Amino acid sequence: MSASENTPSPVMSDAVQEAMRVTMRGVQELLPQADWLQKLQRAQASGKPLRIKLGLDPTAPDIHLGHTVVLNKMRQLQDLGHTVIFLIGDFTGRIGDPSGRNTTRPPLTAEQIEANAQTYYQQAGLVLDLDRAEIRYNSQWNDKLSATDMISLAAKYTVARMMERDDFHKRFHAGQSISIHEFLYPLMQGYDSVALQADLELGGTDQKFNLLMGRHLQQEYGQEPQCVLTMPLLVGLDGVDKMSKSKNNYIGITEDANSMFAKVLSISDELMWDWFTLLSFRSLDAIDALKKEVAQGRNPKEAKVMLAKEITSRFHSAQAADAAEQDFINRSKGGVPDDLPDVELSGAPLGVGQVLKMAGLTASTGEANRLIDGAGVRIDGGVVRDRALKLEAGTYVVQVGKRKFARVHVRG
Repeated sequence: MSASENTPSPVMSDAVQEAMRVTMRGVQELLPQADWLQKLQRAQASGKPLRIKLGLDPTAPDIHLGHTVVLNKMRQLQDLGHTVIFLIGDFTGRIGDPSGRNTTRPPLTAEQIEANAQTYYQQAGLVLDLDRAEIRYNSQWNDKLSATDMISLAAKYTVARMMERDDFHKRFHAGQSISIHEFLYPLMQGYDSVALQADLELGGTDQKFNLLMGRHLQQEYGQEPQCVLTMPLLVGLDGVDKMSKSKNNYIGITEDANSMFAKVLSISDELMWDWFTLLSFRSLDAIDALKKEVAQGRNPKEAKVMLAKEITSRFHSAQAADAAEQDFINRSKGGVPDDLPDVELSGAPLGVGQVLKMAGLTASTGEANRLIDGAGVRIDGGVVRDRALKLEAGTYVVQVGKRKFARVHVRG
């Protein structure tokens, strides 16, 4: 029997057990778990909160639900009393994160980064309690590094180990270019953990190499290494690919309440349970109980409505979620929502395809015609079947699909 088998496991207090349970909810990996447990026990004994870091490069102006998976985990750990650090990568954003890419990502301008950073800060506040968080920008320390400092940092990692990274390895063997500055990105992200003295860093599964870099560099600089927690990538509305704007399978957290509610209801019954685990603030016990009820015959749509209302309430309000639910019911029954946008058009008579395009209900008359062919257009409740239909002067309630409505005033 080994010495480790002779050594009794440390007794965990109820508070530490609960902290581990919260930490592990929905997690892909926690590395190393034993180190994190020691940090939690030390924090409880000393009363000193742990420092938990999440870095996001402001590469786009909006955050979608996929981004909130790690923000939700941050909030759960924040509610345990630990210090969360929301790090805006305004410096690393200028380099461009090569993670998961098969081409060099073009860096953003300082103006783009600043505009996006302000949006990230405001939107992160919809999940995190920013009054109890540290908001940091990594330009605060990285802009101060001299050429000597950068060379010293680069000396702490080898090219051979850098090339073990999957995307670099694939690009090299495919004969695709890798710029030297791309090697600097994981080094700079890792150095952020040194500057912030992080105890834990969070990220998506595609960030694992960069997160482990932080652990390595902290050891190089004589610090206790951080633990690394990765969260699964949220599958998008299509039920296939990760949520992404480029895949158009996302829900932006600043979308209007009605669209947000309806989009959540559109996901599959199977995907719903992953979303509950990763996006809901309900306890795992409550989710398990709900899942059992559905397995025993409860309509899964009722559970999905709960999820849709919770998410919509978080980013809007409980009242907005209730209104969105009623709006969805009205639309599913063929009803017309109360808050129709008014559109003024001139030049009657106007072809129906032209009206749809000018009213912003379709991107083109070609799309309008395809929708008409598929019985996806209604005017004053009646299905339009004739592409050649012309609308005389008057006011019409125009509907495209289930969610797009407008009150169109056609003038002569």
